[in-house]
Amino acid sequence: MPIDLGQVDWVYVAVLAVFVFVANLVGNLLSFNRRGLAAVLAAVLFAAIFVYWTYYPHGLPLPTSIAAQKSPVTTVVPVAPPTPQRPNNPVTDITPAPGTSR
Repeated sequence: MPIDLGQVDWVYVAVLAVFVFVANLVGNLLSFNRRGLAAVLAAVLFAAIFVYWTYYPHGLPLPTSIAAQKSPVTTVVPVAPPTPQRPNNPVTDITPAPGTSR
């Protein structure tokens, strides 16, 4: 199954279903049983309720995606290799030591 049902935030789905139910109920009451007008009113009401619930700073705890909580996106920044340490007594010439022959 392409959808992992364990990753679904069921509280968020239930809240959105309640929003749709209320928007549809109010749209049907305001349209006097005209189906086209009821559908338009329900869509507008749902959009208004959803924007209010999601973006208005009302201080209520909002359900968020479970997947976003479990695996936040991290960026990998390449690290420059550290500069090599110089030895304490480096040999700077390649001349053979006196008394050695080739």
